[in-house]
Amino acid sequence: MDMNELNRKVIEEFRANSGTVTGQFENVPLLLLETTGARSGQKRVKPLAYFNDGDRLIVIASFAGADTSPPWFFNLVNNPDVGVEVGREKFAATASIAEEPERSELYEKMVAINPVFADYRDKTERVIPVVILTRAS
Repeated sequence: MDMNELNRKVIEEFRANSGTVTGQFENVPLLLLETTGARSGQKRVKPLAYFNDGDRLIVIASFAGADTSPPWFFNLVNNPDVGVEVGREKFAATASIAEEPERSELYEKMVAINPVFADYRDKTERVIPVVILTRAS
């Protein structure tokens, strides 16, 4: 199954079950991030692991340890106004990129919650961006 098909199925299950999914992402806190394509202008939705940091939501642009950042990351750098779905709730948010030392601190928090992120970090030479999602007022 290709990644687009996997993501489509996860998104469908997420929306049908108020944010709960089964399979490889069972027990992983997921949100749906909607970005606007930097070139196409089309809306794109990706399921991403996240954690709460106070009133902010934190996601990692790991791309499973690939040597480039995921397309959704470039989309939000181009347009930081995003949509977020958590459980049954949908809201607008603004994305920002964490700077050091906060980036490393937040990345370590994600590793503590979801250890596979340590593997992603070890697979690449690039510094993996950490994205902060702040609810729009």
